[in-house]
Amino acid sequence: MYSIVSTAIIRGISSIPVQVEADVSDGLPMFDMVGFLASEVKEARERVRTALRNSGYRLPAKRITVNLSPANIKKTGSAFDLPVAAAILAAFRIIPPENLTSILIVGEIGLNGKVQPVEGILPIAAQAREHGFTHCMVPYENRMEACMIKNIQTVAVKEIKDVIDYFTHPSSQKAFVMDTNEMFLSSKNIQNASDSNGQELDFSQINGQRLVRRASEVAAAGMHNLLMVGPPGAGKTMIAQRIPTILPPMCEEEQLELAKIYSISGMLLHNSHLITKRPFRSPHHTITPQGLAGGGKVPKPGEISLAHKGVLFLDELAEFQKSTLELLRQPMEEKQIHISRVHGNCSYPSDFMLAAATNPCPCGAYPDMQRCRCTQNAIDRYLGRISQPLLDRIDICVKTSQLTYAELTDKAGNESSAQIRARVCEAWELQKERFEGTGIHFNSQIPADCLKEICQITSKEEKYLKEMYQKFHLTARSYHKILRVARTAADLSHSKSVRVSHLSEALCYRSLDRKFWER
Repeated sequence: MYSIVSTAIIRGISSIPVQVEADVSDGLPMFDMVGFLASEVKEARERVRTALRNSGYRLPAKRITVNLSPANIKKTGSAFDLPVAAAILAAFRIIPPENLTSILIVGEIGLNGKVQPVEGILPIAAQAREHGFTHCMVPYENRMEACMIKNIQTVAVKEIKDVIDYFTHPSSQKAFVMDTNEMFLSSKNIQNASDSNGQELDFSQINGQRLVRRASEVAAAGMHNLLMVGPPGAGKTMIAQRIPTILPPMCEEEQLELAKIYSISGMLLHNSHLITKRPFRSPHHTITPQGLAGGGKVPKPGEISLAHKGVLFLDELAEFQKSTLELLRQPMEEKQIHISRVHGNCSYPSDFMLAAATNPCPCGAYPDMQRCRCTQNAIDRYLGRISQPLLDRIDICVKTSQLTYAELTDKAGNESSAQIRARVCEAWELQKERFEGTGIHFNSQIPADCLKEICQITSKEEKYLKEMYQKFHLTARSYHKILRVARTAADLSHSKSVRVSHLSEALCYRSLDRKFWER
């Protein structure tokens, strides 16, 4: 007797359909599994056999063959347990095989017959809907993830007995099908409770540092990468933590894409509500290249993908390993990271805004030579860990200075994040209209050959830019960065053309890297 069950395997942030075929025949009693399987998938043979016995279903002495196709794809993970069990039960006609045609099944099974949660349910449920399945059977603890996908029924089961009851007793099916509206209401209540706990981060809590606050607004408006250089205790980390609060809210498409990444990483199991907020990731400077970019024997997203559509903050940038930082160059340009392994390749999105902070020297006091204890060679080695190609991808460099007592205690005139976010949203809308249909989304992505057309300047601005180019010995790279940032500054002031004031502001943001790295 033969049966077939549909399931899927994760590749990147999408999934690939997999068919689980089971055949039961007379012959020497044995249980074989084939289909290019990893060791954890082969072990499903013992897990399924024992779980069925402990659930009251002892398999007859037959020859059982299970095949996972297509055979050219390496099958990894423990999510094949439940579909293998369902296929065997259908082959023995304990479950009607005809009831398995429109449902996709995924889940791990414990030896006691309990269905355990697995990672990556969200992209699997999305793939099931795209391939015409009407139902998706998932572990009960994964139900909130699966319910985020519309137009497909989520069937949540706690044990093998639930699977058999669902397929053999139509009257009991409603007990296992999740109510999407109820799940979203529950998730919303959890989110509201979470938001009410603790004080929200807000730019109104930042005193002084007017230049850095303005630089953060320009960076958020054009999704420009930002580098803050200054002594310890000047507020670099506080400002970076508040940048997500001035970014516009995510649309439904962005939320879903981000949720897929977190689902694959196993971080969405009990926190479905978190994807409504733009992520802020701040890895420690001891992070490995694999932890930052992603990878592993079974590839998983790294920090740059977990920061997708949000902010990746690298504090103490010069303390990171240089080889780790160099991994940022390709994803910062292409907005995705490609990972190659023996059994295949996968890609993860990494469209993030980089916010970085560093001390100007190991002791942090440079260029105050009365306080700085570092030699010039030590300073050069310290800053030299940040390579020029990486600096090429940072549009705004700004210095943070120690606050005076008056600045530290004066809260007058501190704008809230909501006020700044309103201006940033308007700038995003202008860019959306400007770049519609071009594949460009933000001013930071304007190609060099399109800058002259998009950043329109008059003869007055042309003359000023020429003078500054010669006076400060700018490079072509710096020239292009100045125009991109000036275009964003013009958008924030609702100016159709770039003015001298916008160019002057953008030029100010380029003076710092010349001071420290182009001496």
